[in-house]
Amino acid sequence: MPAEGDGNPAPRVGAGRHPLRNLWRLRHYLRPHAAEFGWLLLAGLAATGAGLTIPLLAQRVVDGPVARQDPAGLFRLAGLALLLGLVEALLIFIRRWVQASSSMRIEAAIREDVYAHLQRLPAGFHDRWQSGQLLSRVTSDLSVLRRFLSFGLFFLILNLVTYLAVVALLIRLHPALALLVAGSAVPLFLISRHFARRYHAASRRMQDQQGDVATLVEETAQGLRTMKAYGRGPELAARFAVDARALHDTGVAKGRLLARTSALLDLVPNLTLGVVLVAGAAAAAGGALTIGELVAFVSLQLMLIWPVQSLGWIIANGQEAATAADRVQEVLDTPPAIVDAPHALAPRRADVRGRIRFERVSFRYPGTSAPVLREIDLTVEPGETVALVGATGSGKSTLLSLVPRLHEVTGGRITLDGHDLRELRLSALRRLVGVAFEEPTLFSMSVWENLTLGRPEAGADEVRAALALAQADFAYELPWGLATRVGEQGLSLSGGQRQRLALARAVLGRPALLVLDDPLSALDVHTEALVETALKRVLRTTTALLVVHRPSTIALADRVALLEEGRITAVGRHSELLAGVPAYRAVLSAEPTPTPPGERGLVRS
Repeated sequence: MPAEGDGNPAPRVGAGRHPLRNLWRLRHYLRPHAAEFGWLLLAGLAATGAGLTIPLLAQRVVDGPVARQDPAGLFRLAGLALLLGLVEALLIFIRRWVQASSSMRIEAAIREDVYAHLQRLPAGFHDRWQSGQLLSRVTSDLSVLRRFLSFGLFFLILNLVTYLAVVALLIRLHPALALLVAGSAVPLFLISRHFARRYHAASRRMQDQQGDVATLVEETAQGLRTMKAYGRGPELAARFAVDARALHDTGVAKGRLLARTSALLDLVPNLTLGVVLVAGAAAAAGGALTIGELVAFVSLQLMLIWPVQSLGWIIANGQEAATAADRVQEVLDTPPAIVDAPHALAPRRADVRGRIRFERVSFRYPGTSAPVLREIDLTVEPGETVALVGATGSGKSTLLSLVPRLHEVTGGRITLDGHDLRELRLSALRRLVGVAFEEPTLFSMSVWENLTLGRPEAGADEVRAALALAQADFAYELPWGLATRVGEQGLSLSGGQRQRLALARAVLGRPALLVLDDPLSALDVHTEALVETALKRVLRTTTALLVVHRPSTIALADRVALLEEGRITAVGRHSELLAGVPAYRAVLSAEPTPTPPGERGLVRS
C-alpha cells in the first residue's frame, strides 16, 4: 500500500495503461440506472426504426403511386411517413429528457464519492496536492465524464446499431453496392484509431493545464493582499498569461486535430455516396434497380452520414472521459492512510479521564528521510496543562497534530487513558479533542455555523459562554450578529478576531483534550490577559497541550516541555527550567515579541 499522499501533485497518464481502463472501472455508477438506460436505448432504437422506415416508404411511393400516377395512394403513404416522423420526434424528446436527468444523477453520485474520499485522506495528501488540481477533478472532469456516460456512450451504441441495420437493408436492396458501403468502414476505422491515440494525450495535457490555471487563480485570490502589498500584480499576470497561453495552444491543437479528423470522416462517406450514385444510376438504367429502390438506397445511405460524422465527436468525448477518469481515479486510488481499526472503540466523553501519554513517539513526513520528531516520551495527567516551547522547526506543531491523528505516528505510540489512539474510532477521538491553530481557518458561512462546527447541537447559552471566554463578544456587533457570513477564509475579520472565534469553537465542544497551537499570538496584550484569565477556568478540568511563545501564556501551564530538534530535552515548571536550563532561557529570549494587528475587522456584506 503506498504511503499517504505519495505522487506528483499533477500526475500524468501511467505508462502501459490502456486509455479506457479507468473509464471501465466507473461502470458501477451506471448500474443503478440500468433500467433507465435500457428504456433510453429502446426509445432510441424505436426512433431509429421509425427513421429507417421512411426511406422504405419512399421506395413504395416512387415505385407505386408515383409510377401509377395514383394521388390517393400517394397521400396515404405521405401521411404514414408524416406520422412516423412525428413518432420519431416524440421518442427523441422523451429520450433526451430522461437522458439529461439520469446523467446529472450519475455525475452527482461520482462527485459525492470523490468529495467524501477527499475528506478521508490525511492532511499529508492535501499538503502535496495543488488545490486547483483537486478542484478541476471534482468539477470539470466530472462534467466530461457525465457527457460521455450519458450521451457519448449512448450514441456510440445507437450509431453502431444504426450502421449495421442500414447495411443490412442496403444488402437487401443491392448486395454489390452495399458491400461497397460496408467496405468504407475500413478507412473509417484506421482514421479513428490514429485519432484516438493522439487525442488522448492532448486531452490529458489540456485537463492538467486547466488544473494548473485553476490553482494559480485560487492562489492569487487567496493571496490578493500580499500580492498588492508587494506590487507583484504585473509579474503574476505575466505568469498567468504564460499558463493561459499554453492552455490556449493545447486547446487549439486539439481543435485542429479534431477538425482534420472530422474532415476525413466526412470525406469517406461523401466519396462513397458519389460512387453509389453513379453506379446506382447505371444499375437503374440497366434494370437491376428500380427508381424507387435507388431512392431508398441513397436515402438509407444518407442516414449513415450523421453516425459517421459524429464518430469524431464520440471518440473525442470518449478520450476526454478516459483522461478525466484517469485523473479522478488518481484520487480515488489513493488509500486513506489514517483509518479506523477493525474493532475500534468509541469512548463516551463522561468515561474519559484525559491522561495522554507519548511513548517513544517518532514521526517523519512521507517522502522525507529525516524525522521531525525523535523518541518523544511525555505524560500529561488528567486536568494538567503542558506547554511546548522550542525554536522554530523543532516539531511543536507536528507533535500537536498527532493527537487528533491529523498525521499518524511513524514510531512508538500515543495513548489516551491507556488506549492507543489507533484503537479509537476517528470520529470519537476528534469529538474528544478540541483544536485551535495559530492560523485559524474559518469557512464561508455564518459565525454561528463556524462556532458550532464541532458541536452542531450547541445551544445559544453555550455559544454565548464560549464567546465570552474567548473575549469574542464582538460577534454580536457584526451587521447580522451571529448570522453574519464571515467570507472565504474569514478574511473579512482581523487576525485577532479569527483567533478568538477559533478558540471559542475549540472550547464549545467541551473536549476532554485541548490542543492549542499558539492560539493567542494575534491578540493585543490587554485582550490576551482577559482571554488567559477566562481560559484558566477551562484548563482546571481539561487536559491541555499548548504551543506557546509568550511568558504570559506559559504561565497557564502546570509544566513546560522543551523541544530541541525533535526531541524533548527538558520537562519541568517554568521557574525550574528558567533557572536550570540555559537552552530554555535562550529560546525564550530569542522569541520576538509579535506586533498585534488591529482588532477592528470590517465585514463585507
